[in-house]
Amino acid sequence: MRDLKVSIDDEGLKVFKALSNEQRLNILRALNHGPLNVNEISEKLKLPFSTTAVNIQKLQDSGIITTEIIPGHGNQKVSSKKYDNIIVNLSPVEPANQEDHYIIDLPIGDYVDCQVEPTCGLADENGYIGPLDNPRIFFEPNKRHAQLLWFRKGYIEYRFPNRLPLNAVIKELVISTEACSEAPYHREDWPSDITIWVNNIEIGTWTCLSDFGGERGLYTPVWRKTSSTQYGELKYWKVEQSGSYLDNKKISNITLKDLSLESLPYFPVRIGVKENAKNAGGLNLFGQKFGNYKQGLVMKVSYHTN
Repeated sequence: MRDLKVSIDDEGLKVFKALSNEQRLNILRALNHGPLNVNEISEKLKLPFSTTAVNIQKLQDSGIITTEIIPGHGNQKVSSKKYDNIIVNLSPVEPANQEDHYIIDLPIGDYVDCQVEPTCGLADENGYIGPLDNPRIFFEPNKRHAQLLWFRKGYIEYRFPNRLPLNAVIKELVISTEACSEAPYHREDWPSDITIWVNNIEIGTWTCLSDFGGERGLYTPVWRKTSSTQYGELKYWKVEQSGSYLDNKKISNITLKDLSLESLPYFPVRIGVKENAKNAGGLNLFGQKFGNYKQGLVMKVSYHTN
């Protein structure tokens, strides 16, 4: 039996809010019988598809359920329960040292450096930014409005501000983004090796198997045809004292000590496809107004101070 333990803090509040809605409780009841896709849940509960999708997203954001993309007709998104019980701790134990964290959601157009090769381009919620397959567009001032960017080879580099208090020590660094491969239009069988570097040190590589399309992403604007890229997968890169992880699976022995971040004025993060990648299938990166997840490139820094 799987238990979710929550305290009366910000993380617990997400769970309480997710459970405070009758429609979401009915979705959890429906998932008691096994995993279901959005259409199946919508039909069972006699709810509009859009309402069902929004409620599923809130349950997923709270960590109560998980959603996976299952290959098949249209790459179905299937949801399932993660826990059987929720245990609430009303009297959390105070740690000996003060522990805290901060989160920065950086717009994908706020990159500071790039080197990209076609196919490539930028788009916002209203249409394409400049001509397609022209790397010069990536240096135009209006690139900061981008909600979708893509390229076949190269990288995009960001700088996250260092908001650590004086004498703080990082416990955990987590970077999350919605991404997928880059093929003309979209293509299910199109693997790409997507790598992340922090402070010029390679953290690890994720092989995305597809450039997802064929059905509209939850936040993808209507002007974007479903025959083109629509959404990606939300991936989590984590670095701690024991190594580096992708979706909680260890991918390298690079540790926080190797990164030496505390003294830097900003944290450099680069994402891209290496020149010698085995699967050089490109990269699509999604912002808050494209894809299935309302976020850009997100960094969570957990730390403690004496």
